[in-house]
Amino acid sequence: MTCFFCSACLLQINFVACQLFALLAAFWFRIYLSPSHASSAVRHAFATLFGIYFAVFCWYSIHLFVLVMMNYGIMNMASISNIHRYSFVVAMGYLTLCHISRIYIFHYGILTTDFSGPLMIITQKITTLACQLHDGKKKNLFPHPEDSLFTPVPSLLEYLSYLLNFMSIIAGPCSNYKDYMAFIEGRHVHMKLLEVNWKQKGYDRLPDPSPTGAVMYKLCITLVSLILFLTLTKNFPMAYIIDNEFLDKTPFLSRLGYLYVVTQAAKPKYYFAWTLADAVNNAAGYGFSGVDERGTFRWDLLSNLNIWNIETATSFKMYLENWNIQTAAWLKRVCYDRARWHPTALTFILSALWHGIYPGYYFTFLTGILITLAARAVCTFHCSLLRPMLDTVPLSAAPSHGQAACPCCEPSFMPLTNCRKIKSQELPSPKILCQTLRMRESVPVVVTE
Repeated sequence: MTCFFCSACLLQINFVACQLFALLAAFWFRIYLSPSHASSAVRHAFATLFGIYFAVFCWYSIHLFVLVMMNYGIMNMASISNIHRYSFVVAMGYLTLCHISRIYIFHYGILTTDFSGPLMIITQKITTLACQLHDGKKKNLFPHPEDSLFTPVPSLLEYLSYLLNFMSIIAGPCSNYKDYMAFIEGRHVHMKLLEVNWKQKGYDRLPDPSPTGAVMYKLCITLVSLILFLTLTKNFPMAYIIDNEFLDKTPFLSRLGYLYVVTQAAKPKYYFAWTLADAVNNAAGYGFSGVDERGTFRWDLLSNLNIWNIETATSFKMYLENWNIQTAAWLKRVCYDRARWHPTALTFILSALWHGIYPGYYFTFLTGILITLAARAVCTFHCSLLRPMLDTVPLSAAPSHGQAACPCCEPSFMPLTNCRKIKSQELPSPKILCQTLRMRESVPVVVTE
């Protein structure tokens, strides 16, 4: 038991030390290697070398570089029409083999500092880039025209920088290749301001917003999350749930209540890790997303969670769409939008496979499939009860095609599809009505951990 907790503490210390060093390096990178002071090649090289330095935990970090170079070969040799398929199979296959060998062959253990976390992030980036290259060559640019790439395969330096940069090598998140290149070349902030028609709002020039305020705010959140995690886990230790006395003498409902408490106590750990990773990217000047309705600059392009919405979630869907947001976007891009059959089930299965091979992952995500399908059925049933309200719903408000997700029942990586166009004389179906009554609600694009 002592070795168990020593390994856990060592893992946490290594993670925090690397991320704090990355935070300092990110500030230095933004100030002294800004696009006005250094070329894109220099910025790429610095980000890559520091990322490799952070990634080298011990000998088995070689797996990171093996996967990276294998897929770079695929990108240069495979046809554009198949590049996304080959990259996906190789990346996910290699990740799965590493998960199996790490646990069942070499017995590294779940708490040992190893390559699996960075390898999971790299797998996301490899498949994202491959899909964007593939989509950029298609005439209809489905399913993400705004993310598709019209450029050739990246150079080796650009490719390594995107996959191994020090801002995201430890804890992510996965980002859009186009956004990353704009950040390195100094176009990131201006590109986002132009997307919100900044000049059309009466401003003469584009500003240069500083991320310092956003970074300080996120560091405060990480500090509070760390204190909560240390306090709660000390008072409600997870190991107690397998204690013989607890199992033999504690009533079932009390055990169930304690299990709920200890799982809630584990959440601040993820709040800490993901918010700190977001702060590291922001400190380097990466993560600007535009301006909100009040005119405030936003630095949440790479945010991986919304803590308030998680803690106040009123549905399974609301919880999922605010947890591990960037992984949700990845699942939507590489699986849900491309699956021809059973996209819901395949997306949850891919999420479980990406996380690892522990049975708990599969129980969790297979249960998620059932909950999602049940919520969809309940939503449709309740909408059918609203048919007396049809006369009060303007037909012109109904969407002409199913690209908006139903905000009450489905994770928003699952848009309601196959909705037919309606004529002015037609009455909306229950599914169309469900969309119409909720279409004013904004639904971010997201999924699971």
